[in-house]
Amino acid sequence: MDDTLYPLDAGLSVVKNIKATFCGFYSYYVEFMVQKLGIKKEEVHDLLFSLYKCYGTTMAGLKAIGYNFGYDDYHSFVHGRLPYELLKPDPVLRNVLLSLPIRKVIFTNGDRDHASRVLSRLGLEDCFEEIICFETLNPVNKEDGNDSEVGLASNAEIFDIVKHLQKSNEEGLLLPKTPIICKPYEDSFERAFKIADIRPGKTLFFDDSIRNLEAGKRMGLHTVLVGKLDRPEGVDYALEDIHNLREAVPELWEANEKTGDVKHSKEIGLETSVLA
Repeated sequence: MDDTLYPLDAGLSVVKNIKATFCGFYSYYVEFMVQKLGIKKEEVHDLLFSLYKCYGTTMAGLKAIGYNFGYDDYHSFVHGRLPYELLKPDPVLRNVLLSLPIRKVIFTNGDRDHASRVLSRLGLEDCFEEIICFETLNPVNKEDGNDSEVGLASNAEIFDIVKHLQKSNEEGLLLPKTPIICKPYEDSFERAFKIADIRPGKTLFFDDSIRNLEAGKRMGLHTVLVGKLDRPEGVDYALEDIHNLREAVPELWEANEKTGDVKHSKEIGLETSVLA
């Protein structure tokens, strides 16, 4: 969804906001880590990118290395303060999605409120059959720390991931596992397939992240990179802009237009479109 249904330069990008933090712009991640977790501000820059590099999301990384905080607290502090007003209705994309004669599902690492607000601002809230989000993949239970006191470590020591990444790979040190299920981990795809009743070999997967697309390809999905025209190895299609979908993959519409029957869209071998 993020940076896929709307462009990177829309100003809402999570990664862009991480980078902008150090320019005095959108400091939500820094504020959470400094104010809520007690991390020294001068250590946040390297830590943020190390976590994102290794775990796909900052939250997953913070949980992995030993910090304890509520999921809802994190989402409300970070996503809840994003400038959603920068997103505008997109009637062109809406028409493209509504005309696409196959199932459409959102697959995002973001929380449900974030996904709902993004889709609402874009005017796309009724274009998707289902939203698979953080809460879908990580239902609240007693062990997840969602009601725990923010800022306390879940164990005696915090794993120094920055120092770990600076060491030689010859030491064979392993990264701690995260309790959070999210892209690009394959178990997140497996759970999404089951929840949405998706057959990966019959599904197009759209994402702006090469890492997520590589994982999706390993899981059997047909993959579409959004935001770039250069198609890396292992990616089936590349779109500079999601609005160009019909021009880039016309076969998604052709079978339906010939028969006038949505069911015949399966003749081209696809049943579902998952936009991440």
